[in-house]
Amino acid sequence: MKYSLTWDLESIFPGGSHSEALKDKLNQIEQLLEEYHTLAESWNPEKDKPAYDVFSTLIEKSETLVSALGQAGSFINAVQSADVTDSHAGTVIFEVSKLRGGYTVIQNAVIKKIATISDADFDSLITHEDFKHLAFALSETRDEGVRLLSEAEENVISKLSQDGFHAWSNHYDTLVSLIKIPVADKDGNIQELSAGQAMNRMYSDSDPAVRKQIFTEWERAWGHYAPLFADTLNHLQGFRLENYKLHGEEDFMVEPLRYNRIQKETLDAMWNAISKNKQPFFKFMERKAALMGKDKLAWYDVDAPVSVGDFKARTFTYDEAVDFINDNFAKFGPKLASFSQDIIEKGWVEAEDRTGKRPGGYCTSLPESKESRIFMTFTGSASDMSTLAHEIGHAFHSYTMWDLPRMNTRYAMNVAETASTFAETLVASATVEAANSNEEKISLLNTKLENATAMFMNIHARFLFEQSFYSERQKGLVTADRLSELMVTAQKEAFNDNLSEYHPHFWASKLHFFIDGISFYNFPYTFGFLFSLSIFAEYKKNPDGFEDKYIALLRDTAVMSTEDLVQKHLGKDITVESFWEQGIAIMVEDANAFLELTEKYV
Repeated sequence: MKYSLTWDLESIFPGGSHSEALKDKLNQIEQLLEEYHTLAESWNPEKDKPAYDVFSTLIEKSETLVSALGQAGSFINAVQSADVTDSHAGTVIFEVSKLRGGYTVIQNAVIKKIATISDADFDSLITHEDFKHLAFALSETRDEGVRLLSEAEENVISKLSQDGFHAWSNHYDTLVSLIKIPVADKDGNIQELSAGQAMNRMYSDSDPAVRKQIFTEWERAWGHYAPLFADTLNHLQGFRLENYKLHGEEDFMVEPLRYNRIQKETLDAMWNAISKNKQPFFKFMERKAALMGKDKLAWYDVDAPVSVGDFKARTFTYDEAVDFINDNFAKFGPKLASFSQDIIEKGWVEAEDRTGKRPGGYCTSLPESKESRIFMTFTGSASDMSTLAHEIGHAFHSYTMWDLPRMNTRYAMNVAETASTFAETLVASATVEAANSNEEKISLLNTKLENATAMFMNIHARFLFEQSFYSERQKGLVTADRLSELMVTAQKEAFNDNLSEYHPHFWASKLHFFIDGISFYNFPYTFGFLFSLSIFAEYKKNPDGFEDKYIALLRDTAVMSTEDLVQKHLGKDITVESFWEQGIAIMVEDANAFLELTEKYV
């Protein structure tokens, strides 16, 4: 094996969750917080103008603190992801959370002071030579200051969040560590899989009996703890809703839209375009079911591999997957390919298939060392290869911005999913083009189209579920049984009741519903997917020198609204359905190709 399946965390803080270097870092952060607090309390914007020298120092100290907290937080979360049985990691995560809460209290006080600056003085500030490059971020910060409550009230909310809001999110990780999925092998021997291992096999195993067996045990396991997950979700989102209300916001969609820097018209246009154009993908699903000898797909069949004729779904070694990704990144541009090769060789990726890991995959940034780490479980499928490319795309996005001020790197999730999905599209398209036979092409088109069904149906179901749940949670607690009812209702609507079996406890098994940092952690995926397809279409039209244009777009993702970003770099209006239909049409071509190629097999 050329490449390591496990990541290098020791170069960040040696010693894992008990790292002395990490303890030192947390002590340093505590000291920095005291210094920042003293300076923030004494800052008087009126006396500081027109040079705003003290404000410049505040920004510098704030960025130092945010980077340090990011470094420590990313590290300890990575430690826990790689070993969910590491109980001490949870203790350290809580310590980091408390420090982050302390920073938030001080920062809110600074933000409140920024909000008191007069319009004329603020215009002078953001046109000042030292601050004009931060104009967009500072304007957002000032707007936020207007929405904040008093310093004392915000202080109370932040402190209560540690054992309330953030604690419930962390509690979810503790519950997930209890999940064990018993699976029998061909000889009848029972093996207990972690949630991450079971999820990968459930969706990727070529044997429908195995998929059904794992799904049955999967539902049973999450269902067993459903009341605990329901408590966690209710209190997590209950806290969030009360916080919205305290800040004068009754509409729970306002904050997700603000965070993603998009207008309601944009989100409505996207979902309307998708709802009107799902039929080709339902036909794809019907054909896939027919190839499996079924009338309808079950939930656990939607992402299953397809093999026709003599072809058996290809599997990849990790080395093969990495080389394939890098070779095809190189066709796009040397910078992406070089970066990808570099991070693999440096050990930034955790891909080993073993027990004790949390499910799913992610990329996290280490702002002090200007690095990233990628977490996933690689089992050899083409889907896993796409996941790896997806996460490398995230890391590349961060890499393109390391030289920018920290305030200008805070891009929202919807555009964050653009770079990842673009990288994934490069690889998925390459796998189809490299197919040696129609049978292999069918298999690879299936893998590519799984993305479409995920973005247009699975993610849509998540969005519909959260809308329903938040609406009911505003009136009181929602039971575990009711949550499962809402989940199935959402799935049936999103899939147009085209499945034979649904996933009632999906709400419990999906981490995204329990993340405290971002609400409605769903529609940005679909946004990023379709936006990336538009970028991919532009690249195919004019590939020469496109990598530099692409990097320029990525570097702008945190300094303007999403509507302005797309207008500037693609010249398109994303508040109209036609923009989104262009991206959908690209995937419709793949669906039609799949239907044509599989006609003779049914």
